[in-house]
Amino acid sequence: MYDRFKQVHIEEALADTPAVLVVGPRRAGKTTLVRAAGGGVRTYVNLDEEGAHNAARADPYGFIRNMDVVTIDEVQRVPELILAIKRSIDEGLRPGRFLLTGSANVMTLPKVADSLAGRMETIQVLPLSQSEMRAGTHTFLDALFEEQVPASPTPIVGSELVELVLRGGYPEMLERRSERRRQEWADAYLESVLMRDLREIAVVERLAEFPRFVQLLAHHSGQLISHSSFGSEAGFSYKTSQRYLGLLETIFLVAVLPPWYTNRVQRVVKTPKLHFLDSGLLSAAAGFSASLLESDRSAFGALLETFVVSEVMKLVGASRFRLAAYHFRDARMREVDLVIERNDQAIVGIEIKASATITSKDFEGLRILAEASGKRFRLGVVLYDGKTSIPFGDRLWALPLSCLWS
Repeated sequence: MYDRFKQVHIEEALADTPAVLVVGPRRAGKTTLVRAAGGGVRTYVNLDEEGAHNAARADPYGFIRNMDVVTIDEVQRVPELILAIKRSIDEGLRPGRFLLTGSANVMTLPKVADSLAGRMETIQVLPLSQSEMRAGTHTFLDALFEEQVPASPTPIVGSELVELVLRGGYPEMLERRSERRRQEWADAYLESVLMRDLREIAVVERLAEFPRFVQLLAHHSGQLISHSSFGSEAGFSYKTSQRYLGLLETIFLVAVLPPWYTNRVQRVVKTPKLHFLDSGLLSAAAGFSASLLESDRSAFGALLETFVVSEVMKLVGASRFRLAAYHFRDARMREVDLVIERNDQAIVGIEIKASATITSKDFEGLRILAEASGKRFRLGVVLYDGKTSIPFGDRLWALPLSCLWS
């Protein structure tokens, strides 16, 4: 079992909050986490089991009535339970009573979002980070905000880096040694979440066409979102593309990275970016292989960007600070792949390059970001496929990608 960064967060929330909802994609390790919570003495109910599912759907209030300290897995399968849990909490307001998991973000569903306001804390758990796999620290972002250059462990470069990115972070993908076996697991996973989970949270008129839509999005990961383009390629309307992308966010297959902008930069692009939440699933959906990526660095560059964005999002959730992630691009196409803003408005910038060689031009977007954010700017780094940390001017560094899990 891996030590997860969110274990402490869950225990802290149970100590002072009546209900805790752990959300994230299926097979990311949520069940293992919650089964260990509270010393493992909580009553456990899994709504994937037919008997529990049928009982909860038939009588949500009766199902909850006699439960006191309970863990309910996959609560999105019976969203009506949320209102029953609210009533039970109102009758006995004590911390740690309900620990819930959801493979769809039930708090985005109609009539649910406001029902447990102030009574429930939501904690997101994504697939394993590289730091968790290696039992390492999660201090990369904290170091950048303190204007410190993170130490690099043994660098992972070239074909070894390609292999690492192709595996992603799902525990079951990591257990499969061959590329073919990982592809088969990912195909089955995608079919399951698209055909079952989506049907449970929404009415989808053209469900059979969702795999093709996901494949299309896989080839646009790391790019600006254009629903007109997506809809045209998939044969959908603009609104259908918008709705379907929102559903894929709800089941944690993709994430939307909002733009960072300021009045100090004229004509900033204010379109969000699309990213898959796991590079292994993205590779499977796009049909990438190690041989293809080693020969096509542009394809690897797009995949590597999604890998780093996913790793950084996990580090954002593990940081001792409150952080938010954005991207930056101006009208002259000068960009920064990741802008991380702390709640005191301090800024760090991260650019991602698949190259083993870095030049001053690779810092162009970071220099614009530094100028735009002024005294708020702490550090700007280019993560690259190399082995050495190299200074490139005031508060600008090129760092090996392995610094992410230093």
